Amino acid sequence: MIKTKIKTTCPYCGVGCGIIATVDDPAGHQVSIQGDPEHPANFGKLCSKGAALGDTVSLENRLLYPEVSGKRCDWDTALDAVTDGLTRIIRDYGPDAVAFYVSGQLLTEDYYVANKLMKGFIGSANIDTNSRLCMSSAVAGYKRAFGADAVPGNYEDLELADLIILTGSNTAWCHPVIFQRIRKAKEKNPSLKIVVIDPRRTATCDSVDLHLAVKPGMDGLLFNGLLSFLAQTGALDKVYIDAYTEGFDSALGSAMAKAGTIADVAEGCGLTAADVEQFFNWFAGTRNVVTVYSQGINQSGSGSDKCNAIINCHLATGKIGQPGMGPFSFTGQPNAMGGREVGGLANTLAAHMELDNPEQVDLVGRFWGTDRVAARPGLKAVELFDAIYDGSVKAVWIIATNPVVTLPNADKIKAALKQCELVIVSDCIEATDTMDLAHIKLPALGWSEKDGTVTNMERRISRQRPLFQASGMAKPDWWIICQVATRMGYREAFNYRTSADIFSEHAALSGFENDESGLVRDFNISSFAGIKQEQFDQLQPVQWPVTDKVPDGTARLFGDGQFYTVSKKAQFIAIQPRPPVNAPNRQYPFTLNTGRLRDQWHTMTRTGLSARLNAHKPEPFVEIHPADAAEYKLKTQDLAVLESRWGSMVARVVTTESQQPGSVFVPMHWTDQLSSRGRIGALVNPVVDPCSGQPESKQTPVAIARYPAQWYGMILSRSPLIIRGIEYVVKIKGNGFSRYELADNTQPQHWRQWLETIRSKPVENNDWLEYSDPELGAYRSALVIDNRLDCCLFVSSTPVLPEPAWLATLFAQETLSRPERLRLLSGLPPMGGEDCGRIVCSCFNVGEKSIAKAVKTFGLNNVEEIGQRLSAGTGCGSCLPELKKYLDQNTAADRA
Repeated sequence: MIKTKIKTTCPYCGVGCGIIATVDDPAGHQVSIQGDPEHPANFGKLCSKGAALGDTVSLENRLLYPEVSGKRCDWDTALDAVTDGLTRIIRDYGPDAVAFYVSGQLLTEDYYVANKLMKGFIGSANIDTNSRLCMSSAVAGYKRAFGADAVPGNYEDLELADLIILTGSNTAWCHPVIFQRIRKAKEKNPSLKIVVIDPRRTATCDSVDLHLAVKPGMDGLLFNGLLSFLAQTGALDKVYIDAYTEGFDSALGSAMAKAGTIADVAEGCGLTAADVEQFFNWFAGTRNVVTVYSQGINQSGSGSDKCNAIINCHLATGKIGQPGMGPFSFTGQPNAMGGREVGGLANTLAAHMELDNPEQVDLVGRFWGTDRVAARPGLKAVELFDAIYDGSVKAVWIIATNPVVTLPNADKIKAALKQCELVIVSDCIEATDTMDLAHIKLPALGWSEKDGTVTNMERRISRQRPLFQASGMAKPDWWIICQVATRMGYREAFNYRTSADIFSEHAALSGFENDESGLVRDFNISSFAGIKQEQFDQLQPVQWPVTDKVPDGTARLFGDGQFYTVSKKAQFIAIQPRPPVNAPNRQYPFTLNTGRLRDQWHTMTRTGLSARLNAHKPEPFVEIHPADAAEYKLKTQDLAVLESRWGSMVARVVTTESQQPGSVFVPMHWTDQLSSRGRIGALVNPVVDPCSGQPESKQTPVAIARYPAQWYGMILSRSPLIIRGIEYVVKIKGNGFSRYELADNTQPQHWRQWLETIRSKPVENNDWLEYSDPELGAYRSALVIDNRLDCCLFVSSTPVLPEPAWLATLFAQETLSRPERLRLLSGLPPMGGEDCGRIVCSCFNVGEKSIAKAVKTFGLNNVEEIGQRLSAGTGCGSCLPELKKYLDQNTAADRA
């Protein structure tokens, strides 16, 4: 059988990696994934998440049929219900009583029609996106400085730079393929300097030249100090400033006011003067400088100002628009950029036009053939859900996102949706925290079924092509939206047959009246206006602008010193750094930081389906400095309660010196579907940047205390369990089984009876192995059916339980050997058996015990030798810092 190979794009981060998918079994959704060596974003490399995409395309937890009020129905019934509900509320309360909340997971074509319907025909700008949470401060910074949301450079610049600054970006984990390009660039160019600015010592800090562990929230002060230093040391490019910029004196005056000396900057940022001076000298003395910034900058009450503080330094030295230099915002989502192109944010209009510009509102209205285009910005994400909570927004259509988990003050979001008159949710996933609150559920295509385009964070448009036919009754998001628009009376404007039709219109709008007769706009892909289906199918990755003048795309912007402001000059923005709005106090003494993990994506609806991606960091955890842990009587593996003014959660304790004293870090991924008390969004404060509306997700004051567990437990079960009444439950998908981590301050009277009651099917051929020691609070049991392990339970009065790695291998076996049965309750393999330990390398499923053993047995001296022996670290490379840890531990043991 000839297998189909399809070139498409990874659906995770903003890197936009190209993929070659080999469809092995269309009916069974079996597909093999490899990187596309010809795609310019990744040249064949994939991270652990991308490599595991084949694990996530099954129909498990898919929403396959429409539902209204909890009952399955046909599409006509569901679409009529949506249309009737929206029409009634608009009639009774006006267009601003409805809202859409959409997602950077949508394709550009989906995004385009959603914005066209809401802003162009319903007549309200109450449509915002979860991209508000990740890059809206970067958008505001670019627009204030350049007059447009235009990323100046590209990935190649990282390889041409002599200094790379990574600020507020754990690039090694959040954009792993790009970090590997940076590592390779340093190998080829040993003089390349890399600086990381981050309160935490993350995996990105491995092998860098300087780590500035800045005080949380004080990045703006640091870059204002850099601007002052550049002026004081004669490092300014005065010719460039005079010819191509405006506002320099004001920006410098503001910087000098509080960041006029290295000593002031060092004290305010919690750094040594020597480190600050080193960083400043490197920037001043290096021509090719790229500053990468991401969520640590953006997710702040002053994120927009921090972005402009960075841009100011590049403008002041003319380090922009040429190869190997520029301010480079790294976005979080695969199509955050595409959403920006079509006006996905509540304060923007399609094709990078503005809602507060009457001429552009008129232009878009004439192009769309409507006089109803919204003439003012709508509600941004946090205020939108505040409006749902207070009842002024009475209907919301949520598309491809999970705000009950991801938004700050998430319990308020849940309460808002519970009392909302009409909640419509379009998604490919059946069970999410948000979907659970929907009145109308609309099944959308999943990644492996979608057809359209996405734009990565270097402005590169790529095709996303379907691997499989639509599952069940699932439909494209654009089709669902257009069907509702048609029922609302707008058939002519939404009469698209394919996603290519929508892309063609999107391209045509970008070029409409976009020439020297008016103010030229940055976003222009007019070469694709009128594109035919065959051309769309063959579309190759390309960076916009793409016009008749530049038909092959544009690698860099602003090389000619011309910007998109009225004066065509870049604007310096005067910045007055300010600390986080909510400061720690006696009641909440710690600063909570949140972020992504290496192997998980957002709310785990996809990555959580992959056993190998769950192996590295399987449950919610909190990182805390050892000194703080000692003061609060916390140890690694304990459970801790974290509490803020807005909510609470429970997480596993990890003590680490990579965390600053006074700060804690918790990942963002867990939901009520997978963890009983793991939603970090419930704690996060709802403060937003006044310019961008982006939440301050990196700085929330919290308290921490040991969770008073009477017992801790772990279950591995071949069949799903129904666990109720236990306070701490985390569900982890394994290979052929599910694992449950448990804890509570009360315990069942009879463990075996309890285990039997939570099973989804009764036990028939009982073959129980049991061990009990009530005085020690220990209990262990295993159920073997037909000589095959069905489930096992381990209970202890302490959090120290058996490592699950060896136990997990038993679920792949058809029969248990006698030695395995005898050792089952110990959780340890028989003599000579292999226990790989906790997984470190997800790409090749290599555990820490295997690594430590190989290092010691074969005398391995570097990560390259580990890779040759075990393959660990030779995939996406994100585990390389951990591999070095095992080398260091082995060296320390030899010295001892």
